[in-house]
Amino acid sequence: MSSDWPGGPDDPGPGRACRRGWGEKFAEAARGVKLGVRGQASFAVHFFFATLAVLAAVLLECDRVDWCLIVLCIGLVLTAELLNSSLETLFHGLDADTKGRLVGVLDIAAGAVLVASGSAAVVGGVVFVRRLLVFTGAA
Repeated sequence: MSSDWPGGPDDPGPGRACRRGWGEKFAEAARGVKLGVRGQASFAVHFFFATLAVLAAVLLECDRVDWCLIVLCIGLVLTAELLNSSLETLFHGLDADTKGRLVGVLDIAAGAVLVASGSAAVVGGVVFVRRLLVFTGAA
C-alpha cells in the first residue's frame, strides 16, 4: 500500500516530491471508504436513514436548497462515521499500555457521530416538516 508519509513506499527521499497520480489517490480513497464501511453495523443504520431522507425529499418535491441541506447532512454523518471507524481501527491495533493512556478516545469519536446525527435529524425535521406543510397546503 502506498503512502505519502516520509519513509513510506512512495517516498523518493529527502527533498523530492512523491509522484502519485490522481487516479491512484482516488483509488486509495475509495478503498478507504470500502474499508470504513465494511463490518460496521452502524453504517447500515445511517444508510437506512439516508435512504429515507432521499425518498422523503423526492416525494415532498424538495427544492434545491432543501436538497443541498439534506445531502450536506448525509455527508456530514457518513464522514463522522468514517472518522470514528478509522479511530476504532487504529485503537484496536495498539498495545494495552497505550490503550490505557487513551481512555475515552473511542467515546469522543462516537460522540462526534452522535452530534452529527443529531444535527442532521434537526435539519431534516425542519426541512421535512416545512415541506410537508407546503405539500399538504397547510402553510
